[in-house]
Amino acid sequence: MKIAILDDYQSVALGCADWDSLGAEIEVFTSPISDADELVRRLAGAEVVVAMRERTRFPAELLARLTDLRLLVSTGRRNAAIDLEAARRHGIVVCGTGYLPYPTAEHTWALILAAARNLATELPAMPQGGWQTTVGTGLHGKTLGLLGLGRLGSMVATVGQAFGMETIAWSQNLTPERAAEHGVTAVAKEELFRRSDVLSIHLVLSGRTRGLVGAAELSLMKAGAMLVNTSRGPIVDEAALIAALRDGEIACAALDVYDTEPLPADHPLRALPNVTLTPHLGYVTREVYEIFYRDAVEDIAAYRAGDPIRAMT
Repeated sequence: MKIAILDDYQSVALGCADWDSLGAEIEVFTSPISDADELVRRLAGAEVVVAMRERTRFPAELLARLTDLRLLVSTGRRNAAIDLEAARRHGIVVCGTGYLPYPTAEHTWALILAAARNLATELPAMPQGGWQTTVGTGLHGKTLGLLGLGRLGSMVATVGQAFGMETIAWSQNLTPERAAEHGVTAVAKEELFRRSDVLSIHLVLSGRTRGLVGAAELSLMKAGAMLVNTSRGPIVDEAALIAALRDGEIACAALDVYDTEPLPADHPLRALPNVTLTPHLGYVTREVYEIFYRDAVEDIAAYRAGDPIRAMT
Protein backbone atom coordinates (compact mmCIF):
# COMPACT_ATOMS: atom_id res chain seq x y z
CA MET A 1 0.00 0.00 0.00
CA LYS A 2 1.22 3.48 -0.90
CA ILE A 3 0.03 6.37 1.27
CA ALA A 4 0.38 10.08 0.44
CA ILE A 5 0.12 12.61 3.28
CA LEU A 6 -0.66 16.05 1.90
CA ASP A 7 0.04 19.54 3.22
CA ASP A 8 2.11 18.66 6.28
CA TYR A 9 3.36 22.25 6.48
CA GLN A 10 5.26 21.77 9.74
CA SER A 11 6.68 18.30 8.88
CA VAL A 12 5.12 16.75 12.00
CA ALA A 13 2.72 14.12 10.63
CA LEU A 14 5.05 11.14 10.96
CA GLY A 15 5.85 12.01 14.57
CA CYS A 16 2.21 12.31 15.62
CA ALA A 17 1.13 8.68 15.09
CA ASP A 18 2.40 5.13 14.62
CA TRP A 19 2.57 5.04 10.84
CA ASP A 20 5.05 2.14 10.95
CA SER A 21 2.23 -0.09 12.16
CA LEU A 22 0.71 0.08 8.69
CA GLY A 23 3.77 -1.39 6.97
CA ALA A 24 3.11 0.87 4.00
CA GLU A 25 5.12 3.08 1.69
CA ILE A 26 4.49 6.64 2.87
CA GLU A 27 5.26 9.89 1.05
CA VAL A 28 4.80 13.20 2.83
CA PHE A 29 4.22 16.48 1.02
CA THR A 30 5.08 19.57 3.04
CA SER A 31 4.20 22.27 0.50
CA PRO A 32 0.87 23.06 -1.19
CA ILE A 33 0.33 21.65 -4.69
CA SER A 34 -2.16 23.95 -6.39
CA ASP A 35 -1.72 22.76 -9.97
CA ALA A 36 -4.08 19.86 -10.76
CA ASP A 37 -1.75 18.25 -13.30
CA GLU A 38 1.13 18.31 -10.84
CA LEU A 39 -1.07 16.87 -8.10
CA VAL A 40 -2.20 14.00 -10.32
CA ARG A 41 1.40 13.25 -11.21
CA ARG A 42 2.60 13.34 -7.61
CA LEU A 43 -0.26 11.14 -6.35
CA ALA A 44 0.13 8.48 -9.03
CA GLY A 45 0.15 5.04 -7.43
CA ALA A 46 -1.22 6.24 -4.10
CA GLU A 47 -4.06 4.01 -2.94
CA VAL A 48 -4.57 6.17 0.15
CA VAL A 49 -4.39 9.96 0.48
CA VAL A 50 -4.48 11.75 3.83
CA ALA A 51 -5.71 15.32 3.37
CA MET A 52 -5.40 18.06 5.99
CA ARG A 53 -8.90 19.48 6.22
CA GLU A 54 -9.47 21.94 3.34
CA ARG A 55 -5.89 22.71 2.33
CA THR A 56 -6.15 20.75 -0.95
CA ARG A 57 -9.35 20.68 -2.99
CA PHE A 58 -10.74 17.44 -4.41
CA PRO A 59 -13.36 18.45 -7.01
CA ALA A 60 -15.02 15.91 -9.28
CA GLU A 61 -12.63 16.50 -12.18
CA LEU A 62 -9.59 15.80 -10.01
CA LEU A 63 -11.08 12.68 -8.39
CA ALA A 64 -11.80 11.29 -11.87
CA ARG A 65 -8.08 11.49 -12.67
CA LEU A 66 -6.85 9.86 -9.46
CA THR A 67 -7.41 6.36 -10.78
CA ASP A 68 -5.30 4.62 -8.11
CA LEU A 69 -7.07 6.29 -5.19
CA ARG A 70 -9.26 4.04 -3.06
CA LEU A 71 -9.33 5.73 0.35
CA LEU A 72 -9.34 9.47 1.05
CA VAL A 73 -8.86 10.32 4.73
CA SER A 74 -9.60 13.91 5.68
CA THR A 75 -8.65 15.24 9.09
CA GLY A 76 -11.70 16.52 10.94
CA ARG A 77 -15.35 15.55 10.62
CA ARG A 78 -16.22 17.47 7.48
CA ASN A 79 -14.38 18.82 4.46
CA ALA A 80 -16.19 21.12 2.03
CA ALA A 81 -13.25 20.82 -0.38
CA ILE A 82 -14.11 17.19 -1.21
CA ASP A 83 -16.86 16.35 -3.71
CA LEU A 84 -18.34 13.43 -1.77
CA GLU A 85 -20.81 12.45 -4.48
CA ALA A 86 -18.06 12.30 -7.10
CA ALA A 87 -15.93 10.21 -4.73
CA ARG A 88 -18.78 7.72 -4.37
CA ARG A 89 -19.20 7.52 -8.13
CA HIS A 90 -15.54 6.64 -8.52
CA GLY A 91 -15.58 4.08 -5.75
CA ILE A 92 -13.40 6.17 -3.43
CA VAL A 93 -14.10 5.71 0.27
CA VAL A 94 -13.97 9.01 2.20
CA CYS A 95 -13.60 9.11 5.97
CA GLY A 96 -12.74 11.60 8.70
CA THR A 97 -11.13 11.82 12.12
CA GLY A 98 -11.81 13.21 15.55
CA TYR A 99 -11.38 16.88 16.36
CA LEU A 100 -11.10 19.33 19.26
CA PRO A 101 -13.10 22.57 19.13
CA TYR A 102 -11.43 24.54 21.90
CA PRO A 103 -8.15 25.46 20.13
CA THR A 104 -10.07 27.58 17.61
CA ALA A 105 -11.99 29.30 20.41
CA GLU A 106 -8.67 30.04 22.14
CA HIS A 107 -7.20 31.41 18.93
CA THR A 108 -10.24 33.60 18.42
CA TRP A 109 -9.40 35.34 21.67
CA ALA A 110 -5.73 35.56 20.75
CA LEU A 111 -6.80 37.50 17.66
CA ILE A 112 -9.30 39.70 19.50
CA LEU A 113 -6.76 40.69 22.14
CA ALA A 114 -3.99 41.16 19.57
CA ALA A 115 -6.16 43.49 17.51
CA ALA A 116 -7.53 45.37 20.53
CA ARG A 117 -4.01 46.05 21.81
CA ASN A 118 -2.36 46.60 18.39
CA LEU A 119 0.10 43.76 18.94
CA ALA A 120 0.81 43.38 15.23
CA THR A 121 2.45 46.81 15.47
CA GLU A 122 3.90 46.71 18.98
CA LEU A 123 5.50 43.23 19.00
CA PRO A 124 7.81 43.67 15.99
CA ALA A 125 8.72 47.19 17.18
CA MET A 126 10.19 45.97 20.48
CA PRO A 127 13.30 44.22 19.05
CA GLN A 128 13.93 47.41 17.05
CA GLY A 129 13.92 49.62 20.14
CA GLY A 130 10.34 50.85 19.79
CA TRP A 131 8.20 51.78 22.77
CA GLN A 132 4.44 52.52 22.98
CA THR A 133 3.46 53.74 19.55
CA THR A 134 -0.27 52.91 19.71
CA VAL A 135 -3.25 53.21 22.05
CA GLY A 136 -5.26 50.05 22.66
CA THR A 137 -8.95 49.47 23.24
CA GLY A 138 -10.43 47.85 26.36
CA LEU A 139 -13.09 45.13 26.14
CA HIS A 140 -14.86 45.42 29.50
CA GLY A 141 -18.36 46.82 29.02
CA LYS A 142 -18.23 46.40 25.24
CA THR A 143 -20.63 44.23 23.22
CA LEU A 144 -19.44 40.93 21.78
CA GLY A 145 -21.59 39.82 18.84
CA LEU A 146 -21.51 36.19 17.78
CA LEU A 147 -22.53 35.18 14.29
CA GLY A 148 -23.29 31.59 15.24
CA LEU A 149 -23.66 30.16 18.74
CA GLY A 150 -22.71 26.51 18.38
CA ARG A 151 -19.88 24.80 20.24
CA LEU A 152 -17.28 27.37 19.23
CA GLY A 153 -19.47 30.43 19.50
CA SER A 154 -20.62 29.48 22.99
CA MET A 155 -17.01 28.96 24.14
CA VAL A 156 -16.07 32.39 22.81
CA ALA A 157 -19.12 33.87 24.56
CA THR A 158 -18.05 32.44 27.93
CA VAL A 159 -14.65 34.13 27.69
CA GLY A 160 -16.24 37.41 26.63
CA GLN A 161 -18.48 37.29 29.66
CA ALA A 162 -15.42 36.73 31.86
CA PHE A 163 -14.02 39.96 30.43
CA GLY A 164 -17.22 41.74 31.39
CA MET A 165 -18.63 41.98 27.88
CA GLU A 166 -22.30 41.89 26.96
CA THR A 167 -22.86 38.94 24.62
CA ILE A 168 -25.43 38.86 21.82
CA ALA A 169 -25.86 36.42 18.95
CA TRP A 170 -27.71 35.62 15.75
CA SER A 171 -27.91 32.66 13.43
CA GLN A 172 -30.69 31.41 11.21
CA ASN A 173 -31.85 28.75 13.67
CA LEU A 174 -30.94 30.35 16.99
CA THR A 175 -33.78 30.64 19.50
CA PRO A 176 -33.89 32.95 22.54
CA GLU A 177 -34.06 29.90 24.78
CA ARG A 178 -30.95 28.34 23.28
CA ALA A 179 -29.03 31.62 23.55
CA ALA A 180 -30.11 32.08 27.16
CA GLU A 181 -28.57 28.71 28.07
CA HIS A 182 -25.20 30.39 27.46
CA GLY A 183 -26.04 33.73 29.06
CA VAL A 184 -26.37 35.26 25.59
CA THR A 185 -29.16 37.42 24.17
CA ALA A 186 -30.54 36.41 20.78
CA VAL A 187 -31.06 39.39 18.48
CA ALA A 188 -32.05 40.06 14.87
CA LYS A 189 -29.30 39.89 12.26
CA GLU A 190 -29.31 43.64 11.61
CA GLU A 191 -29.18 44.37 15.33
CA LEU A 192 -26.19 42.08 15.73
CA PHE A 193 -24.19 44.09 13.20
CA ARG A 194 -25.33 47.47 14.56
CA ARG A 195 -24.60 46.78 18.23
CA SER A 196 -21.42 44.71 18.16
CA ASP A 197 -18.13 46.28 19.16
CA VAL A 198 -16.49 42.94 18.37
CA LEU A 199 -18.26 40.71 15.84
CA SER A 200 -16.92 37.14 15.76
CA ILE A 201 -17.98 34.60 13.13
CA HIS A 202 -18.64 30.98 14.08
CA LEU A 203 -20.60 29.38 11.25
CA VAL A 204 -20.04 26.40 8.98
CA LEU A 205 -19.45 27.35 5.34
CA SER A 206 -22.45 26.29 3.25
CA GLY A 207 -24.61 27.53 0.44
CA ARG A 208 -26.59 29.74 2.78
CA THR A 209 -23.59 31.18 4.67
CA ARG A 210 -21.28 31.87 1.72
CA GLY A 211 -21.12 35.66 1.34
CA LEU A 212 -23.43 36.12 4.35
CA VAL A 213 -21.37 39.10 5.52
CA GLY A 214 -21.36 41.53 2.64
CA ALA A 215 -21.24 45.26 2.01
CA ALA A 216 -24.75 45.79 3.40
CA GLU A 217 -23.92 44.05 6.68
CA LEU A 218 -20.57 45.79 7.05
CA SER A 219 -22.23 49.18 6.49
CA LEU A 220 -24.39 48.56 9.56
CA MET A 221 -21.38 48.19 11.86
CA LYS A 222 -19.97 50.88 14.13
CA ALA A 223 -16.99 52.84 12.86
CA GLY A 224 -15.00 51.59 15.86
CA ALA A 225 -16.01 47.94 15.49
CA MET A 226 -13.80 44.89 14.95
CA LEU A 227 -14.65 41.95 12.68
CA VAL A 228 -13.13 38.58 13.61
CA ASN A 229 -13.21 35.49 11.39
CA THR A 230 -11.79 32.13 12.45
CA SER A 231 -14.44 30.08 10.60
CA ARG A 232 -14.12 30.18 6.80
CA GLY A 233 -13.02 33.03 4.56
CA PRO A 234 -15.88 32.92 2.02
CA ILE A 235 -18.49 33.60 4.71
CA VAL A 236 -17.32 37.21 4.36
CA ASP A 237 -17.31 39.04 1.02
CA GLU A 238 -13.57 39.68 0.89
CA ALA A 239 -13.74 42.61 -1.55
CA ALA A 240 -16.42 44.30 0.56
CA LEU A 241 -14.35 43.79 3.72
CA ILE A 242 -11.24 45.29 2.14
CA ALA A 243 -13.25 48.30 0.99
CA ALA A 244 -14.78 48.76 4.45
CA LEU A 245 -11.36 48.64 6.08
CA ARG A 246 -9.80 51.06 3.58
CA ASP A 247 -12.70 53.50 3.88
CA GLY A 248 -12.83 53.37 7.68
CA GLU A 249 -16.35 51.93 7.80
CA ILE A 250 -15.05 49.63 10.54
CA ALA A 251 -11.97 50.10 12.68
CA CYS A 252 -10.20 46.79 12.12
CA ALA A 253 -10.40 43.10 11.34
CA ALA A 254 -8.69 40.05 12.81
CA LEU A 255 -8.58 37.15 10.37
CA ASP A 256 -7.36 33.56 10.39
CA VAL A 257 -9.15 32.34 7.24
CA TYR A 258 -9.26 33.56 3.64
CA ASP A 259 -10.84 32.93 0.25
CA THR A 260 -7.52 31.62 -1.07
CA GLU A 261 -5.16 29.70 1.20
CA PRO A 262 -2.25 30.05 1.59
CA LEU A 263 -2.91 33.78 1.30
CA PRO A 264 -0.98 35.11 -1.74
CA ALA A 265 2.08 37.18 -0.85
CA ASP A 266 0.75 40.21 -2.75
CA HIS A 267 -2.80 40.00 -1.40
CA PRO A 268 -4.22 43.44 -0.48
CA LEU A 269 -5.14 42.27 3.02
CA ARG A 270 -1.43 41.98 3.81
CA ALA A 271 -0.95 45.70 3.11
CA LEU A 272 -3.75 47.06 5.29
CA PRO A 273 -2.55 48.62 8.56
CA ASN A 274 -5.80 47.88 10.42
CA VAL A 275 -5.81 44.10 9.94
CA THR A 276 -4.35 41.43 12.21
CA LEU A 277 -3.62 38.29 10.17
CA THR A 278 -2.69 34.74 11.11
CA PRO A 279 -2.20 31.81 8.67
CA HIS A 280 -5.19 29.61 9.56
CA LEU A 281 -3.75 28.61 12.93
CA GLY A 282 -7.06 28.13 14.74
CA TYR A 283 -6.88 24.34 14.88
CA VAL A 284 -3.10 23.99 14.58
CA THR A 285 -2.08 22.62 17.97
CA ARG A 286 -0.11 19.54 18.98
CA GLU A 287 -3.19 18.05 20.64
CA VAL A 288 -5.33 18.38 17.51
CA TYR A 289 -2.65 17.07 15.17
CA GLU A 290 -2.12 14.00 17.33
CA ILE A 291 -5.84 13.22 17.11
CA PHE A 292 -5.91 13.87 13.37
CA TYR A 293 -3.00 11.60 12.49
CA ARG A 294 -3.70 8.91 15.10
CA ASP A 295 -7.24 8.55 13.79
CA ALA A 296 -6.01 8.61 10.19
CA VAL A 297 -3.79 5.61 10.93
CA GLU A 298 -6.73 3.86 12.59
CA ASP A 299 -8.95 4.62 9.59
CA ILE A 300 -6.43 3.17 7.17
CA ALA A 301 -5.97 0.05 9.27
CA ALA A 302 -9.75 -0.40 9.55
CA TYR A 303 -10.21 0.06 5.81
CA ARG A 304 -7.57 -2.53 5.05
CA ALA A 305 -9.15 -4.98 7.52
CA GLY A 306 -12.65 -4.38 6.19
CA ASP A 307 -13.82 -2.89 9.49
CA PRO A 308 -16.13 0.14 9.92
CA ILE A 309 -14.51 3.55 9.49
CA ARG A 310 -15.44 7.12 10.46
CA ALA A 311 -17.74 8.33 7.70
CA MET A 312 -17.20 11.90 6.46
CA THR A 313 -20.19 14.21 6.94
